[in-house]
Amino acid sequence: MKKILFIDRDGTIVKEAKAPDYVLDTFEELEYYPEVFRFLGKIARKLNYELVMVTNQDGLGTEALPKNVFWNIHDKIMKSFENEGIVFSKVFIDDSYPEDKKPTRKPGIGMVLEYVDNPDYDLKNSFMIGDRLTDMEFAKNLGAKGIFINNDELLGATEINSKREELDPFIALQTKSWKKIYQFLKQNN
Repeated sequence: MKKILFIDRDGTIVKEAKAPDYVLDTFEELEYYPEVFRFLGKIARKLNYELVMVTNQDGLGTEALPKNVFWNIHDKIMKSFENEGIVFSKVFIDDSYPEDKKPTRKPGIGMVLEYVDNPDYDLKNSFMIGDRLTDMEFAKNLGAKGIFINNDELLGATEINSKREELDPFIALQTKSWKKIYQFLKQNN
């Protein structure tokens, strides 16, 4: 059975865009998370995980985030990782807003239903790596564990359906370091 690393994008592999909208819509704002290429590269080459990107992109395709702007930046991000040997087998993007309450928006697992109850995948030993509590609740809802890049615990806190303390058992690691993520996954591989 395959183990998966579900990986968020903004705040996880690239730095979170600045307030008030937290929308990465200029190349000037594009900044990769420290040491992500080095240690996600080691994970991709040395550890037995399939990499799957799962990201919420509020209002993709609206005036707030036009598709051409998003795709130009997103394609640059993906190409940068591919150039370092880091390839995501799938990329799932939800374009809704929190108030839409769609099952495809994290913490819902509607984007990744193909992995649920699929005997080819070992979700119990899979992880969601993300910077928001919604990512940790996604891990809980999926039956996986979370790796919490806790840069600002308040981001997304109003979108979770669980109490914060109910998520603690599902957070296997809390860190701001991709090196520590690699070391943790290496020990648990």
